[in-house]
Amino acid sequence: MSSREPRIAEVRRDTKETQIRVRINLDGSGQAKLATGIGFFDHMLDQIARHGLVDLEVECAGDLHIDGHHTVEDVGITLGMAVAKAVGDKKGLTRYGHSYVPLDEALSRVVVDFSGRPGLHMGVEFTRATIGALDTQLVFEFFQGFVNYALVSLHIDNLKGVNAHHQCETIFKAFGRALRMAWTVDERAADVIPSTKGCL
Repeated sequence: MSSREPRIAEVRRDTKETQIRVRINLDGSGQAKLATGIGFFDHMLDQIARHGLVDLEVECAGDLHIDGHHTVEDVGITLGMAVAKAVGDKKGLTRYGHSYVPLDEALSRVVVDFSGRPGLHMGVEFTRATIGALDTQLVFEFFQGFVNYALVSLHIDNLKGVNAHHQCETIFKAFGRALRMAWTVDERAADVIPSTKGCL
């Protein structure tokens, strides 16, 4: 990787509901600067940075006086846009990534494919409706926004879990580690698109 330019992207997305800036360095060290206005959501985004070994900055001014829906969904969309921009033509990508992550009684599995085709398959039954100020229904909306704009296939399964905080944290940690595996460059195929089609 030392001979390659760092894969960095910055995206701004402004709507009447949210104003968001995301900056990501796929070849970073896990540093994060996060300000979405939802503390637990920031904590989850930090898991992506730390376990994905990416440097991640997220600034969001959203309509939290209504609820967190637009903030969480639109951060997912903007993060997806930034990831798509950062991976570029996908030459040399490992392409697939997977991870199992436990936290006490909870266990989650995440599998990702940088296929160029958006798809989310999520099997999670949270044991609580909210974690801190985060509505657990919005976890799906975050990942749906992400896959639609990162153009990835994503499978998320919480296999075990009683504590909702643990359920959610294992999902985001596994997501970060699966991404890290998928966007790692395979030096044996550094100039090859990882598909028999010749494009992704």
